[in-house]
Amino acid sequence: MMERTQTLHHWVAQVLGHENMEVAPLAGDASFRRYFRVHDAQAKKTWILVDAPPPESLEPFISLAQAYREAGVHVPAVIGAQYDSGMMLLEDFGDQLFHSALTAESAPLLYARALAELPAIMHVTEHRKGAIPPYDRALLERENGLFRDWLLGTHLQLTLTPAEEKLWERVSARMVHQALAQPSVGVHRDYHSRNLMLTPSQTIGVIDFQDAVTGPITYDAVSLLRDCYVRWPSDFVQRLSQQCRELLQDRGLLDTSVSAEQWQEWFDWMGLQRHTKASGIFARLYHRDGKQSYLGDIPNTVQYLVDVAAEHSDLADYHDWLVTRIQPAIHERREATGAM
Repeated sequence: MMERTQTLHHWVAQVLGHENMEVAPLAGDASFRRYFRVHDAQAKKTWILVDAPPPESLEPFISLAQAYREAGVHVPAVIGAQYDSGMMLLEDFGDQLFHSALTAESAPLLYARALAELPAIMHVTEHRKGAIPPYDRALLERENGLFRDWLLGTHLQLTLTPAEEKLWERVSARMVHQALAQPSVGVHRDYHSRNLMLTPSQTIGVIDFQDAVTGPITYDAVSLLRDCYVRWPSDFVQRLSQQCRELLQDRGLLDTSVSAEQWQEWFDWMGLQRHTKASGIFARLYHRDGKQSYLGDIPNTVQYLVDVAAEHSDLADYHDWLVTRIQPAIHERREATGAM
């Protein structure tokens, strides 16, 4: 590790042209990358150093960063990159997460700003390496499987009855169908309060976009408004959701014939799919990667499934299953381990 750190310092010195700087680690995230802040006291400037050694890759982040910047999305500029060694130097957006700035008073304006970034993101469906991968049936089904395999199986150690298996397969198939029925646009895929920054000029800075795809038009709006890490009253969320629909229609990204009801149905089912996936990912991050903190996000994420299912009569049996079988198992697991 010490040798790698020295390599990073030496490379940064080459990129910036001098060695008079401090390099301090930043808190990690769900990935295997490491992040550092490079501080030049003399120039009074900072940068973000990304350490992503093989098998990690700097692509497609760099190609997407270029495409997003050309489209007007405020993503960090790439100052330098060493592909073979997995080192990258980025513009520094500062320390203020969108999440930390949210209050009941600030939320309407901040969410309006964040939603205003989506049209530019949606226009990006290719970059210098070619087309962005599609959010296709195979990917959606793999993501749904994370809930079945990691949350229900590995974490909760549940054995489903034949009737439960049939219920799960029916709802899972419906989630996939609803996602594929929507108009396809560029999708950030992780557009939420911990992946947005408030820059020193109070603009929205967009990060962590390397997993972008082309897919359902409601996906990023759901990620933002039904965030796994923060919860808002349903009427506030619905109002912002419809503001997003109107914005996209004004920008020509969504046909004006799409009604408020149709949009809300897409939005709800997309949220079911995303929170199904996310709850499985949180369990996997704990059991496979040893990241315990994400377990605390499972109850809120599953509660979204319960709340949305309660609004749809055709999901009454799924709602009852979540409430009587899954949520009690989550509670028992938390009580037994103290980890949630």
